[in-house]
Amino acid sequence: MDTEAQHTERDPSSEPEEGSRSARVSEDSGTTEPDEAPAGGTLFSWRRTALVGGVCVAFLLLLSHFVTQPFLIPSGSMEPTLHIGDRILVNKLAYRFGSEPGRGDVVVFDGTGSFVRERPRDNPVTGLLHDGAAALGLAEPDETDFVKRVVGIGGDRVVCCDKDGRLTVNGVPVQERYVMPGDQPSSVPFDIVVPQDRLWVMGDHRSQSSDSRDHLGSPGGGMVPVDKVVGRAGWIAWPFARWSTVSGSGAFDGVPAAPARGHGAGAHG
Repeated sequence: MDTEAQHTERDPSSEPEEGSRSARVSEDSGTTEPDEAPAGGTLFSWRRTALVGGVCVAFLLLLSHFVTQPFLIPSGSMEPTLHIGDRILVNKLAYRFGSEPGRGDVVVFDGTGSFVRERPRDNPVTGLLHDGAAALGLAEPDETDFVKRVVGIGGDRVVCCDKDGRLTVNGVPVQERYVMPGDQPSSVPFDIVVPQDRLWVMGDHRSQSSDSRDHLGSPGGGMVPVDKVVGRAGWIAWPFARWSTVSGSGAFDGVPAAPARGHGAGAHG
C-alpha cells in the first residue's frame, strides 16, 4: 500500500492571492471587470502634469533670459523686413563675448534713457506676469523695448541727405535697399557724430518709424548705449510662411572705419 502522501499541484491562476489586483470575471455576465483606479491616482496625474508643465515653463524662461528670446513685432516701423505680428527670435549671445553691434544689424534694445523715460509700474504682480508672457513671445514687449536697424556705430558721422538724396556714413553714400519702397532715407535732415559706445538706429519704414531722428533733443540725443542692446534679431519664427533668417545688410560694406575724434563728438548743428 502506497502510504506516501500525494502532492497535488494547484494552478496559480485558479485562486488569486489575497490583495491581487487581477481582473475579475462576473458570474452573471461573464465579462471582465477592470480593477478600480487606485485612490488619489487622478490627483497624482494632475500633479505630475503640473510639475512637467512648470519645469518646461521654467526652462523656456531661462532660455529666453540667457540665450534666445521670442519677440513680438507690434508695429510696422521695420517693414518690409519685419511685419506686424511677426515673432522673431532674438539671439542674446550675439554680443556677449566681446562682439558689438555692427552697421546693418537689426537689434532689439531697451530704450530707457534714450527713447523713453523710465516709468514705474502701478501693479508689480501684473508687471511680472506681463514680463513672463513677453519673454515667451505671447504678449507685446514692454513699451521700453524697440527693434531697429543699426546705421551708425561709435565715431561714425551719419548725414542725410546728400545732393542725390542718399544717407551717407563717414562720407560714403549708402544704398539702403532694405528701406520701404517709396520712402525717403529721411524726410528730416540731420548731421550727427555717434559718440563712442553708442548706436544710431533707424527703422526700415522710415516714414512710419520713431527712431534716433526723433530723439535728437532728448537726453542721450537719440543714441542707444551699446549695453542696452538685448540682442540681435536672428530668425522670423512665426508665421511659418515667413520663416527665415533676419540677416544684416551689405549696404555698409564700403563704409570706412570712423576717423579718430575728440571726446566731445556729438550732433552737429
